[in-house]
Amino acid sequence: MDLDVFVATHNAEWQRLADLVQRAGRLTGAEADELVRLYQRAATHLSILRSTAPDPAVLARLSSLVARARSAVTGTHNPAWREAALFFSRRFPAALYLSRAWWGATAAVFLVVTGVLAVWIAGDERVRATIAAPEQIRAMTRPGGDYETYYSSEAAASFAAQVWTNNARVAAACLLLGVLLGVPVLLVLWLNALNLGVGIGLMSAAGRGEFFLGLLAPHGLIELTAVFVAAGAGLRLGWTVIDPGGLPRTVALARAGRSAAALALGLVCVLLVSGVIEAFVTPSGLPPWARVGIGVVAEAAFLGYVFVLGRRAAHAGETGDVDTRHAGDIVPSAG
Repeated sequence: MDLDVFVATHNAEWQRLADLVQRAGRLTGAEADELVRLYQRAATHLSILRSTAPDPAVLARLSSLVARARSAVTGTHNPAWREAALFFSRRFPAALYLSRAWWGATAAVFLVVTGVLAVWIAGDERVRATIAAPEQIRAMTRPGGDYETYYSSEAAASFAAQVWTNNARVAAACLLLGVLLGVPVLLVLWLNALNLGVGIGLMSAAGRGEFFLGLLAPHGLIELTAVFVAAGAGLRLGWTVIDPGGLPRTVALARAGRSAAALALGLVCVLLVSGVIEAFVTPSGLPPWARVGIGVVAEAAFLGYVFVLGRRAAHAGETGDVDTRHAGDIVPSAG
């Protein structure tokens, strides 16, 4: 084979391929098809040259072109660590910030309901009598009783894993069941508010309310915030079923669902922090101010993450959704 004739014959194709590769990502449909076709032809030419006329200069030029064309055709992928860094530095905080109205409102209503229940139970002996017998209540609320020893009932590492799993289950229920118009989410919130209100009410009636809050605060601040975020995302998902906001319902649900999935993934890490604090800090021998201080610092760090990093990412255009190349295609509909 005459190498000079071969190069002269196909040089225009190779140059055209190089031009298309240079503009990859901004091509029309016809140009994208042409890119694929020319890439396949260039790969064939490279194979022919390697077997019949292995000129180093021509092979180097064509190998480089084929490699760049392959990258343009198949797409490139960020390393896993870079995707993880992008998720925690932009997508997750942006999703938290953009959904703040939902989980903020959820937190406000939850705390009001819990407070009302606690005050009612603490101030009415007849209500307490419907919860448990007096001797059972004393067993739960006395020094060294059930409420106090709960946090040291198992080895710290095992307890942390148990708490993490339980809290993740609650958060997952809120996120996954929200699509059922939010009703299961409201039920989960009510059960948690009821349990918390009963505990605070019974301990307050026994004169140990401050002690109980001192046990709850180290881990409870960030733990409840994570539950509020999950519940808010679930309620938002349920509301999207009712009001898709001018978008086709399937498109709106897909976007809300992907955002909820991002929140779920990030909350796994938040709840891990909560579980570690609950297992190692809450039952520790640290003075109350130190234990509560650790909880306050963890909560402040989370809120700073949301309202500083998340706000900045949201204002930069981040939505918390996945990249468009991972979001899938939308099937046109007549409706």
